[in-house]
Amino acid sequence: MRPGPGEVLHFSEDPTITVFDPHIARTARQHEAYVWAVDAEQAPAYWFPRDCPRALAWVTPDSTPGAVDRIIGPGGGTRVHAVEYPWLDRIRSVQLFAYRFPARVFQPLDSPAPHAYVATQRLYPLGPPELVGDLFALHGAAGIQLRVLPALSVFWAAVTSSSLGFSGIRLRNAAPS
Repeated sequence: MRPGPGEVLHFSEDPTITVFDPHIARTARQHEAYVWAVDAEQAPAYWFPRDCPRALAWVTPDSTPGAVDRIIGPGGGTRVHAVEYPWLDRIRSVQLFAYRFPARVFQPLDSPAPHAYVATQRLYPLGPPELVGDLFALHGAAGIQLRVLPALSVFWAAVTSSSLGFSGIRLRNAAPS
């Protein structure tokens, strides 16, 4: 599930949203009210239940062969997403929906390599939400390794000290190290 040309997506477990008003999320680091969305490159980071902690790593032009071998490993591909065992059933059973929006009303957050897009006005989706479907199948079709670990802390430490690109989402919900 990725946005089409000229679109961005907002993922939610709530299929009943008809209007998106800017708000300050309880976990926000920013003090501005936004409607949040992601582009095609960032969409796979949100193929998870909302509160699921995940550590993501990917190959960049600056990644060293040693880091790629150590973190990505022999499983292939250029990207790996790691989660913890207790989240497996939730990943299998979650009903995740994607809302489509026109990209032109959003601005990149953290240019030049944005991790998200934000809008500051009330928005209406382009249509009804779409069921995202099997999250494991999405990862497989995208060639993204999905690793399941007892805890994310050791993997996260390795990723953040490597030359790979990385992102950690909802890590406050991860098992203690």
